[in-house]
Amino acid sequence: MEGLNSAQEQLETPSYTDNLIGTLLAIFGNLLVSISVSVQKQSHVALAGAKGARQCYDTGTWWCGLVLMLAGEGALFAAYAYAPLSVVAPLSAVSVITSSILGFLFLREKWKLKEFLKRYIFTFLGCILTMGGMFLFVMFGPNSHEPLNAENLVKHLIGWPFLLYLLLEIITFCLVLYFYKHRHAHYLALILLLVALLGSVTVITVKAVSAMLLLSVQGSLQFTYPIFYVMLVCMVATVVFQASFLTQASHLYDSSLIACANYVFSTVFAIGAGAIFYLEFNHEDVLHICMFLLGCALCFVGVFLITKNKKKTKAFEPYVTMDMVKAIPRIHHVGCAVQPDYNGSFSYGALVNNDSVTPVNIPVVKQENLYIVNCLILSHYN
Repeated sequence: MEGLNSAQEQLETPSYTDNLIGTLLAIFGNLLVSISVSVQKQSHVALAGAKGARQCYDTGTWWCGLVLMLAGEGALFAAYAYAPLSVVAPLSAVSVITSSILGFLFLREKWKLKEFLKRYIFTFLGCILTMGGMFLFVMFGPNSHEPLNAENLVKHLIGWPFLLYLLLEIITFCLVLYFYKHRHAHYLALILLLVALLGSVTVITVKAVSAMLLLSVQGSLQFTYPIFYVMLVCMVATVVFQASFLTQASHLYDSSLIACANYVFSTVFAIGAGAIFYLEFNHEDVLHICMFLLGCALCFVGVFLITKNKKKTKAFEPYVTMDMVKAIPRIHHVGCAVQPDYNGSFSYGALVNNDSVTPVNIPVVKQENLYIVNCLILSHYN
């Protein structure tokens, strides 16, 4: 009996160690990704205010941000090989918290204590709820560590739970894509639903490729199996299409709203994919599952409060900035605010885009009439 217990402990100890390694890698990777985005954004801002045409890749700051991003994505990729998918996916909330803190530091605004608390109370509350939620779902998350070699992946791939899930996902994706493309239903929920459906396939394939690479490094080569290349192609394809849909959403909606809704949608579908494909919750009791779901719910509320406090982009106002010094109207020089070209109902400034209207010829003013008008104006001011 004692030998059985010791053997069971030896099996359980590495699994908790792997969970810890995967969790730390995911946290570290999300931190690096957030820092890299902030560094690259700072590089773009500096170039926008500088004189002379310089590309972003000519600066060391931009390259530093790129290196940090690659390191962060590599850490996230490795995290999927150690920890369960349902634990790694929700940890992207770390990126939201880090971006919020870095954004506050880069603002460098001076606030009175009362105004500061009033402005950032929801952000602090959101950070506390998100960190509490992450602690809960990491502590009570699934602890399944099946060796993901080619044979086991094929068994999961042809299992009826995943085949049914894949069929429902394909039908849902086609219906949503039909309404989005042909019915022009450009709602944020529909776009992010497309992203989440693709993302559920992405996290499945990322974990499979990462685990097979880890087994290959440890000595059990997996490159000779076709399933490795199938997973790799699906991973690259779904990532590309996800980026395309997210780019379209960023052109239509505010970035803070996209960040909040995308985190909720992607996390829900990623957890569902891990539960169905990798059967991560099969050996978990009800208490652990409930505490895990409570942690996820706290993260959702926390991310909502953090993104809710972001400054929203001002709506377009049709005006042209004019310099009235010496009674000469002219647009500001380079380096000052310039009115952007609006692609909606306005063409430039306050002029309505009436391209379909037939132009009207402007009457020619005769020279003697112009002279009379000028004399009347001068006599009025004198």
